[in-house]
Amino acid sequence: MLLAALLVGCAGAPTPDWQLDASSSLQRTQQALLAGNDRVATDEFTRARAEIARTGRPDLMARAELMRCAALVASLQFGPCEGFERLRIDAGRSELAYAAYLRGRLDPAQRGLLPPPQQPLAAAPAAEAAQLAALQATPDPLSRLLAAALWLQGGQAAPAVLALAVDTASAQGWRRPLLAWLGAQQQRARDAGDAAEATRLGRRIELVLQGTKPTR
Repeated sequence: MLLAALLVGCAGAPTPDWQLDASSSLQRTQQALLAGNDRVATDEFTRARAEIARTGRPDLMARAELMRCAALVASLQFGPCEGFERLRIDAGRSELAYAAYLRGRLDPAQRGLLPPPQQPLAAAPAAEAAQLAALQATPDPLSRLLAAALWLQGGQAAPAVLALAVDTASAQGWRRPLLAWLGAQQQRARDAGDAAEATRLGRRIELVLQGTKPTR
């Protein structure tokens, strides 16, 4: 992932406390966002920012902001990564490349600056079979959802890509992207005039939403 450099200390040296604490909070931030728990995500991200601020390094803060935005893009929430944009002037080449990737504006020359799991997915294959093969060869579920989301945004995602994104989010129990991808599938079914499929997907959406309602 993008934060690998943040998660790993220097070889042979003990990892500083700030790094351990920031990494843990960032991981919890991402998981909470994907689970649709915004309160926990906000609290954990506040802790992570406080730890990173101890270093005085805006490039690391920019990475943290991009990590947060990646979870939203994977959930089909597109738009500028505002936290990163405030830090853009001090961001490094890798951060700038990742920000471009999340906006669907990556220059092919920047591809090698992306996290390794995402480099093969940075260009959308034209054929549906090639898209599926590329996604299935990617073990990291977030990288898979990110690529599918960017292909969808660009109008290049085949129907089977949406199905695979739904399966990926479902297997991880990630409520936010699952609802988004089910909604995208449902809209395609409606556009195709397939009322039965749209209704079936609506039942799945309602089941997911039941998990967000308080029990009596």
